[in-house]
Amino acid sequence: MPHQISVMVHTPAHSGIGGALTYESDTAHAPGTLVRVPLGSRELLGVVWDEATPPREITQPLPAQEQSTLIGADDPSHDNAAPAALQLRAIASALEGVAPLNAHWRQLVQFAASYYQRSPGEVALAALPGQLRDLSAEQWARRLKRKPKPVAAFEGATQTVPTPTHEQAHVLADIAAQKGPFLLFGNTGSGKTEVYLRAAQTLLERDPHAQILVMVPEINLTPQLEERFRARFAPQWGSGCLVAMHSSLTPAQRLNNWLAAHSGQARIVLGTRMAVFASMPHLQLIVVDEEHDPSYKQQEGARYSARDLAVYRGQLEGAKVILGSATPSLESWHHSRPATDTEPAGRYMRLAMPSRVGQGALPLVRRVDMNRQPYKTVFSSHLLEAMRERVTRGEQILVLLNRRGYAPVLHCTDCGWKSECPHCSAYRVFHKLDRTLRCHHCGFTQAVPRACPGCGNLDISPLGRGTEQLEEHLAELLADVRRPDGQPLKIARIDADSTRLKGELERQLAEVHAGVVDVLVGTQMIAKGHDFRRVTLVAALNPDGALFSSDFRAPERLFSLLMQAAGRAGRDATMQTVSPCEMWVQSFHTQHPLFEALKQHDYPAFAQQQLKERAEASLPPFSFQALVRAEARSQEAAQGFLNAAREAGAALADELLVDLYPAVPMTIQRVANIERAQMLIECSSRKALQHFLAHWQSELHSLRSAHRQVIRWAVDVDPLAI
Repeated sequence: MPHQISVMVHTPAHSGIGGALTYESDTAHAPGTLVRVPLGSRELLGVVWDEATPPREITQPLPAQEQSTLIGADDPSHDNAAPAALQLRAIASALEGVAPLNAHWRQLVQFAASYYQRSPGEVALAALPGQLRDLSAEQWARRLKRKPKPVAAFEGATQTVPTPTHEQAHVLADIAAQKGPFLLFGNTGSGKTEVYLRAAQTLLERDPHAQILVMVPEINLTPQLEERFRARFAPQWGSGCLVAMHSSLTPAQRLNNWLAAHSGQARIVLGTRMAVFASMPHLQLIVVDEEHDPSYKQQEGARYSARDLAVYRGQLEGAKVILGSATPSLESWHHSRPATDTEPAGRYMRLAMPSRVGQGALPLVRRVDMNRQPYKTVFSSHLLEAMRERVTRGEQILVLLNRRGYAPVLHCTDCGWKSECPHCSAYRVFHKLDRTLRCHHCGFTQAVPRACPGCGNLDISPLGRGTEQLEEHLAELLADVRRPDGQPLKIARIDADSTRLKGELERQLAEVHAGVVDVLVGTQMIAKGHDFRRVTLVAALNPDGALFSSDFRAPERLFSLLMQAAGRAGRDATMQTVSPCEMWVQSFHTQHPLFEALKQHDYPAFAQQQLKERAEASLPPFSFQALVRAEARSQEAAQGFLNAAREAGAALADELLVDLYPAVPMTIQRVANIERAQMLIECSSRKALQHFLAHWQSELHSLRSAHRQVIRWAVDVDPLAI
C-alpha cells in the first residue's frame, strides 16, 4: 500500500513554498531519511520530515508548460477539482547506508529557519555535504561498494599533559557541577584551550559514545587547534576520533567527515560556523572559541548566527555549552551578568581566568600621538628603535594594519581622478605586486593605467596605505638590521592576498612558529587565536577609523581586535628577560576612552561603558533588530519596494510596538551594477519582532510581483551592522 510522506527540499525563495512537499512511497520512511525526489524536471535530494510540518503536494504529471515549476495540487493557481487523474509523484529512491537524521537535528533546522526567516528546506539542504546533493543514485551506490580506507595509526609525538593551574581547575569544577551555558572569560594566554581539552577528555572517558563539537571563527585557526586536539586524543582514541569541517575541504573530504560524525565514529568535530549543523547523534559538549568573532554570523543565504544556534542546540540536546573569549561580545557579557538588587542574573554563567599561564605578563601598552609626528610619518622614531632592538635580540614583531593591498586608492593630483570601480560605489584597491587595480567587492580587475584616464597626467600616485606598502616600507627602514646570527631580517605578510593558494597560510604560519620570520605584517588574520611564542612587540597602525564610525558596533570590534592583537605578545615568559613585552598604538586620538581601557587591559570597564551607552540609546542587547535588504537595477526601485513593504506592515507594526524605519541606501550602495537598499526594523521585545516578521513574510512575497525590477530581497535577523 502506498504511503504519503512529507519531504523537505530546497525550493527557490521566489516560489513561496516554504514547507514540506508531499510524495508517494512504497515504503514508510522514517523522518530524517535522505531521499531523492522529482521536482519539476529535476531530481533533488530531500529529507523526510515530520508530519507536523504542513505539507505541499507534488503531483504527476505536470502540464508540459510547467515542467520546471513548482505548481502542485494545493497551489492557489491550480484547479484542484478539474484533473481527477492527477496523482502524487513518487520518490525516486532513498539513500542507502545513511541513518536518518535524528529529531534534535530536525528541530534545530526548524528553529533556525523560523528564527532567521528562511525555509526549513533551504537550511536543511545547505547544512548537508554537497556530494550528498550532487551524486546520482548510481554514483552513490558505487561509493557504498568501496571498501573504507583503514584509519592510519597516530604517528605524532605523545603530548605531555600540563598540570592545570588553580584558575583552570576551579573553572573545570564549575563546568562539571553546573548546567551552563558558560561564558569563559579568560585573558589571552590564560589557557582557555587547555580547559576545552580537559573538559572534552573528562567527557570521553566517562561516556564511550559521547561526541564533542569545537567551533572556531576562521579556517586559519583550524590547523593549529586541530593539531593540539589530535595530539591529545589520537593516541588513546585513534586518528579517526577527530574530523574537521570547513569550506577549504574538498567535497569528498567534507562528505567523509560528515559521515564519520553522523555515524558516531568521529568523537570530536572541529569546524567553522557550518559545523553547528553537523549531524552528531551523541553530542554532549559544544565549545565556541573566540565567541565574539563576527565570522560566526553567516552573511549569505540563511543569515544565521552559529554562536547563538550553538547555545540553542546545547539546550535542545542537553549538551553543555562553553563560549570562550578574552573579549566577549557585549551580548554575551550582558547575558552573563551577575544578579544585583535591581535586575536578575543573566542566562549564562560567567567563569573568569584573569591570569596568564607560565608567569607570562600582559604587554605594556604605549600610545604614540601622531599629531606630534612629522607629516606622513608611518612609524614613529621611538617605535622603529624598539623594533630594531627586538630583532637584534632574536624576538619577533607583529605589525597590524587592517587594510590589504598596496594602497586603497590610486589618484591624480592634477584633475582629481580616483580609481573608482565602474560597477560599484567603491574604489579599486592598488595592488603593486601584480600592477592591478582590484575591486574587493565585485572582483573587477584592470591593469594600472600608464597615465591618468582623465587628463593624461603620467604622475598618478597611491593614496593611503595597505599591508603591501607597509611590508615594502619596513624592508627599507630596517634594511640594516641584523638578526643575532648576523643574517638580514625576514619580513612576511599574511592577508587574504598572500594566502590565496592552498596550503600557503599553513606554510607561512609554520615559518613564524619556527622563528624564520622576524617581522610579521598582516590584517586581522594574525591578531586572534594564534600562539606565537616569540612575539614580544605588537604595533597597531591607523586604528582611528572605527572610533567615529556610524556603526554602533565599531568601537566594540576595534577594542576586541586591539586587545586580541596585544595578546599575541608575551605568551612565553622566557622571552621577557631583557625588557617587558609591548604593544604600540599609533593614533591621532590617544586620549580616547577606548585606548585608556586598552592600556589597563580592562575589558570589564570598556564593556560597562559601552553597555551604558547602548542602554541609553535602546540598542542591542537592550533591543532587537532586523534588516530587510533589497537589490534592484535602480536605487529608486529598491527603496520603492522597501517603502511599500513598510506601508503594508505599518498596521501590524503599530499593534506590536515595532518600529519600521524608512528605506535608505546601504553603505556600499552599488555592487556589480546592482543597487542595494535596506530598511531597519527594531523592537524592545524579541517575541513581538519574531511575530511581526513571520506574519509580514506573505506581504513581502506578494509585493514582489508588483515590483518586478527588484532582483532579490532578504531578511537579516540580529544584523551585525546597520
